[in-house]
Amino acid sequence: MIPVQTISLPSVPLAVLAFDGLALQAGTAHDAISLLVMTQLVAPALTLVVIGLPALLGRPLAERTTTRLVGAGFTTAFLASLAVLFVLFMRGFATEVVHVGTWFAVGHHQATIELVADGLSVPYVCFSTGLCALVNAFAGKYLHREPGFTRFFVLLALFGTGMNLMVLAGSIDVLFAGWEFLGISSTLLIGFFHERSNAVKAALRAFTTYRICDVGLLAAAVMVHRAVGSGDFERIFAGTWPNAECLVPSGAATVIAILLVFAAMGKSAQVPFSNWLPRAMEGPTPSSAIFYGALSIHAGAYVLLRCEPLLDASLLARVLLVVVGLGTALHASAVGRVQTDLKSMLAYASMTQAGIIFAEIGCGLRVVALVHIVSHAIVRSLQILRSPSALHDRHELEAALGGHPGAGGWSLRMLLPVGWQQGLYRVSLERGFEEMAAMRFVIGPVWRLLERVAAAEQAWIDWLGAKRASVNRSVRDSFPNRSDGDRR
Repeated sequence: MIPVQTISLPSVPLAVLAFDGLALQAGTAHDAISLLVMTQLVAPALTLVVIGLPALLGRPLAERTTTRLVGAGFTTAFLASLAVLFVLFMRGFATEVVHVGTWFAVGHHQATIELVADGLSVPYVCFSTGLCALVNAFAGKYLHREPGFTRFFVLLALFGTGMNLMVLAGSIDVLFAGWEFLGISSTLLIGFFHERSNAVKAALRAFTTYRICDVGLLAAAVMVHRAVGSGDFERIFAGTWPNAECLVPSGAATVIAILLVFAAMGKSAQVPFSNWLPRAMEGPTPSSAIFYGALSIHAGAYVLLRCEPLLDASLLARVLLVVVGLGTALHASAVGRVQTDLKSMLAYASMTQAGIIFAEIGCGLRVVALVHIVSHAIVRSLQILRSPSALHDRHELEAALGGHPGAGGWSLRMLLPVGWQQGLYRVSLERGFEEMAAMRFVIGPVWRLLERVAAAEQAWIDWLGAKRASVNRSVRDSFPNRSDGDRR
């Protein structure tokens, strides 16, 4: 008989063993999600470096290599976002926070760098990276042999990095950084054809509007830090999206919410800051599709969805959001009907839908607004990409019919009296006088202020130069018998 040795194990409750196993699985899942979330951000950023550095050194990569690298970066981010979406779906869309580091900490005040994966950010990243990959494939052929070919893809990679950074931001500080990436890439792509004066003027108009409205987001970030001592969304909201609750006092929440609405109005082209959007179509068709038909125009709506608990705590901000959204939708719908070029029509159509989305957010329809954003972005970007060939098809149709095919079908304006229709037509031709009012009372004063500051700076420099010249003359007069070499 073989002797059997009995080994006594320490008495450990089964509940403790089960808890340790679940903690190990949770830690492993969190690490996997953290890696995937970082991949969504690092992939386009790495692409930006790989294609940007050779161009900076004067040796840009070949066109095919550039498009393949950018496509690989966006495809990698897209696959990573799909994987995160699947994991979150299996876990009931529980929020995952990825702590990257701490920017600075002073006493009880700190600014951390965090990313968040939840039911809002991950679906948004999925469709944004997917659309960027699609536009990359289209632009590779559309901009073939264009002098600024590499520059376009560098800006596209910068835009993708900024978009993912803004969407995945776990604090208002990180969100502001991504927001600024979107603004500068958008401005540079509007002025892509810098040899055209209209493109440069349109870029400056958009940049000025962005700068004015970005003050709202910056002021909101300052207010958030003052209210809770940190910019982390964990300190501002409690719970998971879309059912989070606001932790900020009601008075501060109202001020912050109004500032966020102001910031979103500029980026999403809401009245009275909408006149830059039709002119933004001066850029290449691929950038028009990704910026003003799909992603950039919805950046303001995303920020409002992310900070929806603050809107819930402020009735005034919600009412303002609904009024602005519906007013923009009516304005853009009327003005868009009298446009004579296809891109302007699509720009006003995008503005109309953005206004409706703002109204939905103001009414508290969070999931409806998210679905509306995704569906509108996909449809509108494809329409803008199709627009050049659609014009060609239209001309062929007119040639086949021997003339214009005729007016469209029934419209709601036909219910109005003829006099009202004519008045509405005249107002729409003037774009509701919104552009004139914005130039006179908003953009114009800021523009003149900047010009005066630049003139004052130049005068100060001239005065310093004149003073230095006077000192030099005095020194020369003090040594009349010395040569220049001796004085030196």
